Formats: sequence, C-alpha cells, structure tokens
Amino acid sequence: MPLILRPAMPADVPHLEKWDREPHVIAATSDDPEADIAFDDAEWLEEISNDDPASAYFIAEVDGRPIGAMQVIDPARERTQYWDSDCATNLCAMDIWIGDAACLSQGYGTNMMSIAIDRAFADPRVEAIIIAPLNSNTDAHRFYQRLGFRPIGRRLFEDDDCLVHRLDRAHWRFGATDA
Repeated sequence: MPLILRPAMPADVPHLEKWDREPHVIAATSDDPEADIAFDDAEWLEEISNDDPASAYFIAEVDGRPIGAMQVIDPARERTQYWDSDCATNLCAMDIWIGDAACLSQGYGTNMMSIAIDRAFADPRVEAIIIAPLNSNTDAHRFYQRLGFRPIGRRLFEDDDCLVHRLDRAHWRFGATDA
C-alpha cells in the first residue's frame, strides 16, 4: 500500500488527540510509568496551525487513512528552542510516531522516514538530520541505526533522558534501509 506524507491539517486533530493517549506512543515518549498522555503540553490545533516556518507537522496516510505523524524542524531556528539556541545551523530534526497500533511493524515507519530524509537532503543546505529517542527506547535506536543514523550522545530534554542520533549527508545512502 502506498504511503504518503502530507502536511497536517485541522481535520487531523482528532487523530492526533487519540494517538496522544495510545499506550505505545506514551511509552515511546515518556519513561514515566504513570503517564497517560504522550504529549501533555500539545494543543494540537495550535501546533499544526503555527506560523513558525522552521517547524512543520505531517500526517502519514495509507489509502487515505491517517496512521502516523511527524514533526520536522530546523532546530537552530525553531521558536521553542527545544534543541537549544546554540544548536548548529544546517541541521534538520525529526520526530516520528505511528499512531495506529495496528500499523506497527508494517514498514510504515521506515517508509515515513525515507520520505522525510529524502525531502530533508533535497535541500543542499542540510548537512545532517538529528533525532532524539528516549535512551530507554532501544527499539527506536535499532530502527534509526538501520536507517543509517549513528548515536552521538545522551542529552536531557527537560526530564527526558534521550540518546541523540545523527545522519550525516555523507553517510546517507538512499534506498539502503531495512523495512
């Protein structure tokens, strides 16, 4: 089934709100065993409607059915400065989640990342892509490493202990990912 990655729209808010409460999404975004929401500070309509040119949300669809989401940012320019104001320029940061649990382990995450990586490296200014899964999320580490990302170090983002991964343009191999 072909997957598309399109800009998020207000009509997607109910999906994002539902996925926010899915146990597998919560587990991927928090080490807190009491957490009952993945992105507790997200006001989804505001998030996807923001006018920040350095941040964009995308929805993955299979046969017109939303199955997951991505955020793609310029970490040096993005308003919230999640990656800190001293983040290097010419980077792209990504966050990905499959919202529909029935769509896990189907290759959709690999497809989503492949599309997003191709789009990021289509911009000749982008030198590398960074991503920060929880340090405890070893499944995510294996997934990103299969795509060519390399761990570069641990970092705290608020209370989240993450293992930052980086894919340099020089190490990017289009089509060399495992499904």
